[in-house]
Amino acid sequence: MLLNRIEIDTGQSARKPWSKAALAAAILGLAAILAVATSGIGYRLGWWHFTVGLEISRWAVYGAALALPLSATGLIQARPGGARRGLASAALGLLLALPPVAMAMHWEYTTRTYPPINDISTDTENPPVFWDMPTPTDYPGGDKADMQRAAYPDLAPLVLPLPPDQAFAAALALVERRGWEIVVKVPEEGRIEATASSFLYGFKDEVIIRVTAADAASRIDMRSRSRIGLIDRGVNARRIREFLGDLNQERSAAGVGWGLPKRVTGPHGPWPPSSRLL
Repeated sequence: MLLNRIEIDTGQSARKPWSKAALAAAILGLAAILAVATSGIGYRLGWWHFTVGLEISRWAVYGAALALPLSATGLIQARPGGARRGLASAALGLLLALPPVAMAMHWEYTTRTYPPINDISTDTENPPVFWDMPTPTDYPGGDKADMQRAAYPDLAPLVLPLPPDQAFAAALALVERRGWEIVVKVPEEGRIEATASSFLYGFKDEVIIRVTAADAASRIDMRSRSRIGLIDRGVNARRIREFLGDLNQERSAAGVGWGLPKRVTGPHGPWPPSSRLL
């Protein structure tokens, strides 16, 4: 009897029509994910300008946003005991659509939350100077420096009780472990210039680390700026905070670290990882 019942139910399920909403959601979700990935790959390979890639991502988000209500509709139509098939397709569409939509929401939130600046320095009065970047620019200063101090009041130089050569070596080793591309390293000047790339598009942010003598210790200043865009959405400040925090922690573990305020929650909430998504 039970076997016959299962056979009857299976046959009835097979005769159910597919939920068009569920199928559309799965197709749109998959297309959105592929479009976002392709937008970054195409820019990295030189197929198009980054603005074209961002436009592709924008339309991908629209598609993903449309997939969400379609997924909800498909889940209702294809629920156990429902009149249609496609429960797995509806669930797949939902899972695929969520990442692009979440990315867009995060992008919009950080755009509205962080100040419109893209160049951050621990020393706003005498900032480190890029000498070996393709397009070196001066720290903007003025009202931009005021914005930085208001948004990131805890950013400060790191002071380590080490001679400059040892502090330089420690900073250089940390740069290498982070996988940043070193542009130049000049021990006699205490200067390291490097670039950090974003995850999807490979956008390059420029970083300079300056090590100077400070009495019987060393002072480490850092500057980070974005080559593309007028707003960095807090990425450069996070990068500086995390780098100096990790450097200080490593020296503290060796019994020589001091001088940097402990990592705290920033004015806009807890600090996420400094790598740029796009």
